[in-house]
Parts: sequence; C-alpha cells; structure tokens
Amino acid sequence: MPPERPSQAATLPSRTLGSSPSILKDTLVVPGERIGPVTRTTTYQDLVKLFGKSRLSDRTVYGPEGIGMWPGTRVNLGLAQSFTVVWQDTKRAKPLHVRELGSAWKTAEGIGMGTPLTHLQKQLGNFQISGLDWDYGGAVMFHNTRLSRYVGKLTLVMQANPQASDKYPDDYSAIAGDRLLSSTDPHWKPLGMRVGSMIVRLNSEL
Repeated sequence: MPPERPSQAATLPSRTLGSSPSILKDTLVVPGERIGPVTRTTTYQDLVKLFGKSRLSDRTVYGPEGIGMWPGTRVNLGLAQSFTVVWQDTKRAKPLHVRELGSAWKTAEGIGMGTPLTHLQKQLGNFQISGLDWDYGGAVMFHNTRLSRYVGKLTLVMQANPQASDKYPDDYSAIAGDRLLSSTDPHWKPLGMRVGSMIVRLNSEL
C-alpha cells in the first residue's frame, strides 16, 4: 500500500470534539487501517476520549438480507464527517468496520461517498459492477484493477440517480439483475452512477 500523504497523517486532537467546536481535520480513509484517528485498535472508550460521549449513540447494525446483526456506535460530527463504527461484540473493544460515512471521508485517491463512476474509472481502470435491483446490486469489484490491494478492505456500492429508472428505463433494465457488468458498459452513462454506500474494513470477524 502506498505511503499516506504527509499532510494527512493521523493526529489525535488534544481536546475532545465534545468540548471543542473545531472540525476534525484528518478525514483520510486508509482501507484496512484507519479512518482519520479511528484505527484497528480503537475501542468505545477511545471514541469517548476522541469525540466526547455526547456525540456517540449506540445502535444495532444488520447485514444484507437481514442476516446477522452487530453492535454499532454512531459518531455524530455533522452531515459531512459523521460515521458508524461496527463492533465485533457488545464489549465494543474491537472494531470490525466503519460505514455510513459522510462525504468528507475519502481515500488518498479521492474516493468517497458521492464519487462518480467516471472518477472511479480513472482510478481503477476497467472494473466490474454487479447489476442493480437486488441486495448486492451496484457492488464494485476491485479484483484485477489498479486498486486490487483494497479487496476485502473497502466495499463500494454504486447507486443510480433516483429518477434514472423512470427517465431511462431501457438503460436501467439492461444493467439490472444478479450478474457482473463492465464499468464501460454504455448503459451506465445516462444513469448518473455514484458511490452510494462505503464500508471500510478494519478487522476480520474472527
């Protein structure tokens, strides 16, 4: 994995955000390692120290198709910087992954929520996307791309513009269903595809 940009190296704030109006400056995502100051070894108590308990809210996170559930902690830092940490168990001592990230969180390649398909193609080269309209629809496949090092560490799910299926029904139906399609398929172009979901894995479940 390439080194991080020096200006975005991880730094812990001297005061918690709960007692300071300052905005979190480090919003770099390093798949498999960290998002900002949250790392593979961060605990719930660390989140309290970093952000203040008043900014944390516990929730239950469910897997695709409702299979599996895990304890989660929402870190409320405003629309652009908020995120949810999903824990291995109720002890909240080992983070599995981070999800529901605001638009400020991006990888070194500038990939984050709302990233358009055109930018992904510039960074990955040609890649595959699972067809839309099922539980695993829109998933980006990092295998055999320039960012293959993110396999198992970063999950991206693409979403079409909300009006796309009505405005371009033929194009939409052409890329729907349980199958893999090339990112260069011309039917994607009019649909306004962007990253609509992003999950950053920090630890395995075992």
